[in-house]
Amino acid sequence: MNVASKGRALLMLFLFSDVGEDDGPTRIRVGSHLDVPPILQPAGEAGLTFMDLAGKAVPATEHRPLAYATGQAGDVYLCHPFLVHAAQAHRGATPRFMAQPPLLPAGPLPPSSPVRVAIEQALGRS
Repeated sequence: MNVASKGRALLMLFLFSDVGEDDGPTRIRVGSHLDVPPILQPAGEAGLTFMDLAGKAVPATEHRPLAYATGQAGDVYLCHPFLVHAAQAHRGATPRFMAQPPLLPAGPLPPSSPVRVAIEQALGRS
């Protein structure tokens, strides 16, 4: 991953079944997408591997509040690709089905895209 989000336009979370708080919803660190660009910037175009980024982003975002990707079958979360998120244990009685397919960008993100605007904001450029 690099600071330009070259490999992913959005993080998408598709709920194919109802997902409540006991059903292992994805944990989301609210606002964490603003903590990631300063971590990625020194790595330049080459970026960081997922594991290298995770090793830095997880402790850098511990101060952020948690939210849970809950909802009804058919709901889709469209998120900034730098949002720190993680799975958790399922404690419910029925299986949950969800997917996280990539949305690949067609080219460089335009300067006016919300993803790019947030990256620039996080780097103090806007």
